[in-house]
Amino acid sequence: MKLIILDRDGVINQDSDDYIKSPDEWLPIPGSLEAIARLTRAGYRVVVASNQSGLARGFFDMDTLTRIHDKLHGALAVTGGAVDAIFFCPHAPTDNCACRKPKPGLLLDIAARLQISLSGVPVVGDALRDVQAARAVGARAILVRTGKGALTEARGEGLQGVPVYDDLAAAVDALLAEQAGADAARR
Repeated sequence: MKLIILDRDGVINQDSDDYIKSPDEWLPIPGSLEAIARLTRAGYRVVVASNQSGLARGFFDMDTLTRIHDKLHGALAVTGGAVDAIFFCPHAPTDNCACRKPKPGLLLDIAARLQISLSGVPVVGDALRDVQAARAVGARAILVRTGKGALTEARGEGLQGVPVYDDLAAAVDALLAEQAGADAARR
């Protein structure tokens, strides 16, 4: 099974320091939905892993989060893309849970539910915490400059060996080109 794990805010959709609190605030980053559609056509299972502490902070409720995710699924359907599952941490940073990135709990949950190893699986994020969670499970961390990514890249800490791309579309272009090269080499 080909799998890729994506952070949501800042990778698929615009991020906000004030949180994405409604479907109206959920706005896709240009090219991100089409990139997911290309992954879908290439046979990838696309899974989202996202910290959503706005739940614990009372900024939105589960019904609102479901409507936001319904908007994501609907927008992807128009492009021919799909997200197979969305895993999220509903806890506040002070809850000290195991699932809030940079801890690897969300990724471990994905591995357990899909019954696969995450070794080498691409995990695309826009923050150091995404990189740290990916590394903790042996996945392949990828950083994009959208969202908080440019600031994360500028800080430079903890990014040794992590490829950095302008956005999800560029990361997917590189991943699919790499896969095509590997497939050609096997023939």
